[in-house]
Amino acid sequence: MGLTGYAWAAMDGLTFANVGIGADEGDKPADGARDILLVGLDSRTDAQGNPLSKEVLAQLRAGQADGELNTDSLIFVHIPNDGSKAVAISLPRDSYVDIPGGYGKHKINSAYARAMLDERKKQQENGVSDPKELDQKANEAGAKTLIKTVEQLTGSTIDNYAAINLLGFSEITQAIGGVDVCLNDDVNDQFSGAKFTKGPHTISGVEALGFVRQRHGLPRGDLDRVVRQQVFMAGMARKVLSAGTLANPGKLNDLITAIKKSVVLNQNWDVFGFAQQMKSLTGGQLEFRTIPIVNIEYKTPNDGVAIQVDPKQVKNFVQGLAGPQPGEQQQAPPAESPNKATTVDVRNSTNRDGLASTVLKQLVDKGFTAGDTATASARKKTVVWVAKGQKAAGQAVADELGGNPTVQEDKSVEAGHVMVFLGSDFKSPSGAEGSGSSQNAAGSSAAAPPPEQSDEKPITAEGVPCVN
Repeated sequence: MGLTGYAWAAMDGLTFANVGIGADEGDKPADGARDILLVGLDSRTDAQGNPLSKEVLAQLRAGQADGELNTDSLIFVHIPNDGSKAVAISLPRDSYVDIPGGYGKHKINSAYARAMLDERKKQQENGVSDPKELDQKANEAGAKTLIKTVEQLTGSTIDNYAAINLLGFSEITQAIGGVDVCLNDDVNDQFSGAKFTKGPHTISGVEALGFVRQRHGLPRGDLDRVVRQQVFMAGMARKVLSAGTLANPGKLNDLITAIKKSVVLNQNWDVFGFAQQMKSLTGGQLEFRTIPIVNIEYKTPNDGVAIQVDPKQVKNFVQGLAGPQPGEQQQAPPAESPNKATTVDVRNSTNRDGLASTVLKQLVDKGFTAGDTATASARKKTVVWVAKGQKAAGQAVADELGGNPTVQEDKSVEAGHVMVFLGSDFKSPSGAEGSGSSQNAAGSSAAAPPPEQSDEKPITAEGVPCVN
């Protein structure tokens, strides 16, 4: 009880901003889940708008501000009201998306900066000259546009918003005593300052910042950085949720001090109540995923090389994990559907990221029972495997897939299951191929095959996987 009271009093100094959400927030969102947007800003100020000193900037290897404020990390977190599980979905910073407000299509990490600079100019024209007031109004406008951009892309309504700057990230990692990570190879990157040997490390402060910011020299560039951020956040969650942090007054005090310095939240977010709600969240109940990618080397008309995503595919992926929004009708068929007796397992044998998850969701919408997804060796032709004597069930699945795939019996398939291997000939009903073709015509040659990621086992807060 004493610890609870102390934490409640200490959190009183948090910075809140008017970002257009949370003004009338009750204890729990009405749709039965809480959707949170976590943002990592490359800001050179603290949460109160005070500029960081040259010494601190040099220590962080942050350099000088270039007049813009980009969002280097974007993570959409979906948590049911009971706090029993959560999924965190990364949105790569270079994803090429439509930005609401008449800005057109650009990289998602520029949404904040575009609205922020417009609002700053508008406020100056209206006579506002105080630097802190300008920063506050401009940053709130940037956050609002970023929230709208993510809502439009994911099809979900953001309930809460939290932004952290470079200094805050560094100090929070120190407050919890570091985070355990593991690397597949040695790295030495002069841009981010990341210099590590192969194998496990416990990192904090400037080292941690370099770890999550590196993208040069990585096999998959920004997508490998996304994975780094996911494993780091998983390790951080494991540390923060452990008794070693929450039950240690000294560590808790350091953590709260760091949060108050550098974290901005939406107004009226009862953070302590939310933390109490999350107390049942254990390591295995926190998953990290990444939205499906169409092309990692898409040449945009004006913004250089970006990551191409298909909005319909992203919405299907997110809603498949998060569930329908308020007012939407659940697309699941009646319980008496004859397809319910058939469990479908899907294997992605292509180089199209997230395809197995997307196809499985579409089959579940047709009444089939969800099995599992995974990657498999590359194949040209789509095929449906069934247990002996169950070709009728396999043909029902094949009919929904389209393209007349071969249905064949295989002794490795469990009775009542159908296993689908998606070959390179598979045409996705989601329309992702059509979207990619029309956008490539704007300035790209053939789409570079995206790396497989979403069908791999999700990263969780259990264990320390080695990454690039």
